[in-house]
Amino acid sequence: MAESGTRAGALVLYKIRPAVVASVGDKIEIRFEDGKTKRVRDKDISLLHPGPGVDLGGLDAGEGNLEEAWELLEGEQASLEEVAELVYGEYTPASAWGVWQLLRDGLYFEGSVRSIRGRKAQAVADDRAARERKAREAQEWADFLERVQQGKLEEADRSRLGEVERVALGQTAKSRVLSALNITESPESAHAFLLRCGYWPASYNPWPARQGANLESPDLPVPPLAEEPRRDLTYLQSWAIDDEGNTDPDDAISLDGERIWVHVADVAALVKPDSHLDLAARSRSANLYLPEGMVQMLPPVTTDLLGLGLQEESVALSFGFKLNDAAEVTDIEITPSRVRVQRISYEAAEQRLEEAAFAPLLAITRRYREARLARNAAQINLPEVSVKVVDGEVQIRPLPRLASRQMVTDAMLMAGEAAARFAEANGISIPYAVQPEPQEIRHPETLSESHAYRRLFKPSNAAMSAGRHFGLGLDYYARTTSPLRRYMDLVVHQQLRAFVTGATPLDKEKVTERVAEAGAVGGIIRRAERLSNLHWKLIWLKEQEHWQGEAVILALEERKAVVMIPQLALETRIRRTEDMQLDQTVKLQVQEVDVPAQAVYFRRI
Repeated sequence: MAESGTRAGALVLYKIRPAVVASVGDKIEIRFEDGKTKRVRDKDISLLHPGPGVDLGGLDAGEGNLEEAWELLEGEQASLEEVAELVYGEYTPASAWGVWQLLRDGLYFEGSVRSIRGRKAQAVADDRAARERKAREAQEWADFLERVQQGKLEEADRSRLGEVERVALGQTAKSRVLSALNITESPESAHAFLLRCGYWPASYNPWPARQGANLESPDLPVPPLAEEPRRDLTYLQSWAIDDEGNTDPDDAISLDGERIWVHVADVAALVKPDSHLDLAARSRSANLYLPEGMVQMLPPVTTDLLGLGLQEESVALSFGFKLNDAAEVTDIEITPSRVRVQRISYEAAEQRLEEAAFAPLLAITRRYREARLARNAAQINLPEVSVKVVDGEVQIRPLPRLASRQMVTDAMLMAGEAAARFAEANGISIPYAVQPEPQEIRHPETLSESHAYRRLFKPSNAAMSAGRHFGLGLDYYARTTSPLRRYMDLVVHQQLRAFVTGATPLDKEKVTERVAEAGAVGGIIRRAERLSNLHWKLIWLKEQEHWQGEAVILALEERKAVVMIPQLALETRIRRTEDMQLDQTVKLQVQEVDVPAQAVYFRRI
C-alpha cells in the first residue's frame, strides 16, 4: 500500500515533475500535466500536498514572503507544510509546489521534501554573490557574442578571441567562441571569422605560424672572429651578384686565369658545432623568406659581420677549381681567405656581360652548363615571380631569365661539385644532395611539357654518401654556397673548414644527427614560404577588383583545365571547354578570392 497520506487526488513529486495521484493499488497511477499517466512504486514519489482539487496548470503561488520566512527558519528544521505557510501564508498545492521549487533552487533552503532546513546567512550570501557574478558573466558573454557578430569589437574583446586565433594558427582544435556561434572549429573557418569580426586585418598572413615556423631571428651574443692565417685573395676582382635589395650576400665569384674562385661567407669561422649559435641555426634550419620580411636562422649581426661586400674586406671560405676537358671540376682547393667584394645586381651585370670582367666567366659557366645538359640535367622553364610587401603594398615582379643569373647559378653549382668531390676524396662526412632519375627523361620545350615533366620528379634529399643529382646533371654535389641562410650549407662548411685548418671534422653519426634535425624543420620552412607567397598573391588579386589577365593551359583533366598565369606564376584550375588545347593562351577574369581557404576562382572571358 502507499505511504500514509498518498491517496487519489494528492499532489506528488515524481523525479522533478509534479503529478496527481489518479489511483492507488499495488502500484500508484499518477497523471502528469500533459495527461499522460504512469504506474510507479510508492518509493518513487514524494508527497507534496494531500489534495484534492489539484490543478496542475495552476501551480503558481506567486513570490510570497521568502526573505522573512528564511530569516525565521535560518538554521532550523521545518516541514514542507510549515515552510509553505511561512512563505505563502497557506498550505495549498500551489504553495507546496512553490516550496519544492525553492528547495530545488537551493539558495535559501536545503534538505528534502520530508525535512527542510533554512541555510545559514553566510552560505546564502556567498551563493547569491556567485549567482550574481555568473549572471553578469553570462550577460557579458552574450554582449560579447553580439559585438563579435556585428564586427564591433571593443579592446577587451581581443583577449577573449585569443582562443580563436590559436585555432586559426593550428595551435589548438577547440574554441568556446566558435562553438557558441556554430562555426566549424577549423583553422580556415577561424581565419575567416577573425577577418569578419575585425580581429585580424584583411591581409593578415597566418601561414608561417600555422606551419610551426619560428618567427623571430635569434637574439644571441656573437663572439668576435678569431685571428688566424688567411689566404690573401684581395687582389682578385670579386663580384657578389644578387637580386636588387638583397640583404644577406653570402657568395661571390672571381676568375684568376683559368681558375675560378667562389668565395663564400666564412660562417663556420664564427659558428662552431654545438655552440649556442649552431643550435639556434639548427633549430631554424634556414632563413625564412616571407614577402613581408625575413626571419634569419642566425642573429642579424652575423650577416653584418660576414656578408660579402658589406665591409671593405670580407672573410671567406674560398673554393678554387678549374674545369677539365669534360667540363668536370678539378684541381680543387679550399681555403680560408680575405677578399674584396663588389656588389652588383643581376640586371646591372646583364648589361656588362661582354666586358672583360664578366665575359670569361660567362664562357666557362656556359661550357659547364652545356655539359650538365648533355647529362640530361632538367631544363624546366616555368614562370617565376618575386613577391614582396613594401609599406603594406603587395608588389609582384616577374623574374626574367637573365644570362647573368644563369652564370651565377652555374658558378655556385661548380662550388657545390667542388665541395662534394673534395669531401669524397678526403673521407670527410658531409650531407650530399642527391636526386633519383625519373622514370622517363624528357626535354620539354613548352610550358605544358615543363609542367608534365616536373610532375615526374621526386624531390632531392640529403644523403651521407655521394650520389647523382639527376635534375642538376651532376654526379657529385653538396649545397655549399649559402651558410648564412641554410644550416645544411653551414654543416658542409664546418666539416670542410675543420679539415683544411688541421682540426678534426665530426664523424658520420654526428653529421647524420644534425642533418635529420635540420631536415625536419626544413619542410616547415618550405611550406611556410610557399603558402605565404600564395597568400599574398591572393591578397593582390582581391585588391585588383575584376582583375583580368592571360593564362596558359598546362594540362587538360576530365572537367578542369590546369592553367598558369605567368604574370603571377600562379597555377590554378578553370572549367574545361571543348575548344581548349595545351599551351593555348586564354583570358581570365577573377570571380572570387577566398583568402582563408587559399582558393581563387576565375572565369574565361
